[in-house]
Amino acid sequence: MGSGTSTQHHFAFQNAEKAFKAAALIQRWYRRYMARLEMRRRCTWSIFQSIEYAGQQDQVKLHDFFSYLVDHFTPSSHNEREFLNRMFTEERFPKDSEMEKCNDYDSIEVPANYTGPHLSFPLLPDHATALVEAFRLKQQLHARYVLNLLHETRKHLRQLPNINRVSTCYSEEITVCGDLHGQLDDLIFIFYKNGLPSPERAYVFNGDFVDRGKDSVEILMVLFAFMLVYPKEFHLNRGNHEDHMVNLRYGFTKEVMYKYKIHGKKILKTLQDVFCWLPLATLVDEKVLILHGGVSDVTDLELLAKLDRHKIVSTMRCKMRKESEKQTEDKRKANHLSSPGRPAPWFLPQSQSLPSSPLHLSSHKAHRAGRSSSIPCSTSLDRKELCRRVRRSVDLELERCWQQAGFPVIQEKEEPLLFTAEVDSDAGEFLEPTQEEWKQVVDILWSDPMAQEGCKPNTVRGGGCYFGPNVTEKLLQKYNLQFLIRSHECKPEGYEFCHNRKVLTIFSASNYYEVGSNRGAYVKLGPALTPHIVQYQANKATHALTMRQRISRVEESALRALREMLFAHSSDLLGEFKKHDEDKTGLITLSDWATAVESVLHLGLPWRMLRPQLVCSSTESMLEYKSWLEDLAKEQLSRENIQSSLLETLYRNRSNLETIFRIIDSDHSGFISLDEFRQTWKLFSSHMNIDITDDCICDLARSIDFNKDGHIDINEFLEAFRLVEQSCLEGSTSDRPQTTNIDDSGCNRPGAH
Repeated sequence: MGSGTSTQHHFAFQNAEKAFKAAALIQRWYRRYMARLEMRRRCTWSIFQSIEYAGQQDQVKLHDFFSYLVDHFTPSSHNEREFLNRMFTEERFPKDSEMEKCNDYDSIEVPANYTGPHLSFPLLPDHATALVEAFRLKQQLHARYVLNLLHETRKHLRQLPNINRVSTCYSEEITVCGDLHGQLDDLIFIFYKNGLPSPERAYVFNGDFVDRGKDSVEILMVLFAFMLVYPKEFHLNRGNHEDHMVNLRYGFTKEVMYKYKIHGKKILKTLQDVFCWLPLATLVDEKVLILHGGVSDVTDLELLAKLDRHKIVSTMRCKMRKESEKQTEDKRKANHLSSPGRPAPWFLPQSQSLPSSPLHLSSHKAHRAGRSSSIPCSTSLDRKELCRRVRRSVDLELERCWQQAGFPVIQEKEEPLLFTAEVDSDAGEFLEPTQEEWKQVVDILWSDPMAQEGCKPNTVRGGGCYFGPNVTEKLLQKYNLQFLIRSHECKPEGYEFCHNRKVLTIFSASNYYEVGSNRGAYVKLGPALTPHIVQYQANKATHALTMRQRISRVEESALRALREMLFAHSSDLLGEFKKHDEDKTGLITLSDWATAVESVLHLGLPWRMLRPQLVCSSTESMLEYKSWLEDLAKEQLSRENIQSSLLETLYRNRSNLETIFRIIDSDHSGFISLDEFRQTWKLFSSHMNIDITDDCICDLARSIDFNKDGHIDINEFLEAFRLVEQSCLEGSTSDRPQTTNIDDSGCNRPGAH
């Protein structure tokens, strides 16, 4: 009997031992499986980010080139000077007559069959809510209401300081949202999950509302509407994409002109001015600083609070002042230093409507009494101008109070605001921003944090800097802050802490690169200023996919984009491969392949890890590189009926060509006129020291105008580029992989992808 019991215990022990071993084996297998998935996810993420930042570098290089042309070209007539202002620099301060045209929305009739949302001013909460619902149902706001809303938005923004101050004392919490990039689904999901804006639910949206996504216009309209309804509880910061030069490349300009073909130019002109008036940062309870990009080792919040942000039209280019203008600036600074009164602290609002010295204490008290301070300040003025500005500020505050109380406001003729920009009284010209002012704004809109100490130029993006933990700590101590909230970078989980949890990145556009690529997130701050992160996926399709399916889907999309980029650099890759093939065998090692690819693309990717997805080698450790390039060409040619070498060039240059087209198309008409073409060629001929007559330029324009309608559209522009590239290749033999031209009729639509 005892023997039988011991046998049972022995078998039970053996079974338990087997179960533990099986559990350990399954656990080890699962950990390896998850580790492989995580490695695939990280590689995929690196591919997307590297390609995105490479595009930003191209954008900076392109505009640096045009800046050089503009700065070294002397206009020979008033028309040429006006064209340059329109084409690239844009007028820093639009003429009154032009702004009156843009604001002449009353003359635009709304047809009786219009079924979209209607707006009336002053806006009420129901108007903004109805706007969200209308856009959810894919309705479009009429151009009249768009221009009217933009006009009211600009009037409001002009009264705001560069750095807004908000408090958690009067709201249950403050919700901070990051980049939206034209993804309306994410904005609607945030309002659905977190609640619509209200006096008890304040919001701060931290820039990059537009570009890339298809609903940038609708996002702007919703954000501007809620800002007008709740001016004390709804705040917007400027991002690096709130910039008309960036919009030329990343889709917003194209979206506006597509949706508003008749009044698109007016809308773009007004938006350019609105973007310039967006505040640069927001300060919560004087402890949490919210800005779009980051900081640098020279970030000066006092200077940022005092500069005229409206002068920073684009962060892509800073036009240097002439010597006489610099002398005038030095004189203005000397007058400012000799004026009575001590300078206002950096955190007090600074703008161009009220002087700082006489109202310093009262403005501080006003902030204590209200939810956020929006009383602007400025430099010393004469007594008459001071009285006028004080009266204007009081009138505006009374008007807001009457609106909030529900009383009708009598619309009076607005008194023109003087000194909304610095003016050289001797020359009678508007001053450009100083290099220091421009750099301060570029740094806070374009910079990224890094793990290493110090501060260095952000060569990956082409603008701003990388700042380390010591730079963050120095800024926090200097201004007595607890931590920074920034956006600007897509994160897999929608958020990321760094610098000992002193920097929080928030990104609110889910599925940014591809469906399933990343979550969106927003952060809520209560009176204790403890960040509470909320993550989400706006696309319901991702919930039905397993983790492996999501990663596989995103990985395939990233590898497809990478193959397109490799194909676009086939010629350079071939040359680099030949350097490693000294014996001319047509074979290189896989290690040499990885080295050559990185030396051409400069993406910083783990090429050895990506090799199995990109290279199918027939031999053990060698690659027949010409066959590999031919395979890349076949994959792209399966979708395009263009000669391989031409398609390669178009793949590489299409984004730049489209951006150049929109730069030359200075009036955003969708076509290049003869005059625009002529002025641009004068720029190029001056740069290349070529003497070309107007008749030759006109003949060239007519040769590009294939359908002879008097102007050049984007397809004709790209087709001309294709034909020139083809003529350069004719008669020459190349050992580069080529395939026969399936259809060379001359009017294909090239490079669509």
